[in-house]
Amino acid sequence: MREDGRVDAEAVGLQLDSYLPYRLSVASNAVSRLIARAYEDRFGLSIPQWRLLCVLAEDGGLSQATLVARTVMDKVTVSRAAQGLVKRHLVTRAQNTADGRSQLLALTADGRSLYGEIAPLALAYEAALIAGLAPGEVVLLKRLLGRLQTAAGQLAGEAPRG
Repeated sequence: MREDGRVDAEAVGLQLDSYLPYRLSVASNAVSRLIARAYEDRFGLSIPQWRLLCVLAEDGGLSQATLVARTVMDKVTVSRAAQGLVKRHLVTRAQNTADGRSQLLALTADGRSLYGEIAPLALAYEAALIAGLAPGEVVLLKRLLGRLQTAAGQLAGEAPRG
């Protein structure tokens, strides 16, 4: 402890600006804020709504439980995002014939059209974000992020992702 009451961070060995979990969080928040503004301003979509649109465009009709797992968002966030998309007629709900207790969410024609309009913008943001990186660095970054996500899941006791 220093005389001014602060902890001697160097002695402890933790410097927040070089602490990887903090750097990942700060970078993620910066990217999310940038993209959220674009989706909200141009399309009236929240980030959770955009994620649901993407997953439904890629995978087709899914149950809400599958969407929770696929997007790594909590149930309440997925439920609210889905309600907003249904209200805007971008997503429909239908009874799940395989499991009568759940419903399947699927994109409507308007939802597919909106996805087709937003996807190029998303890819342009990604391209701008990685413009200063060499192609090999991008591949490495994506691989390392996947490994970090797997390690975090294992530390949390989650089943390995397939």
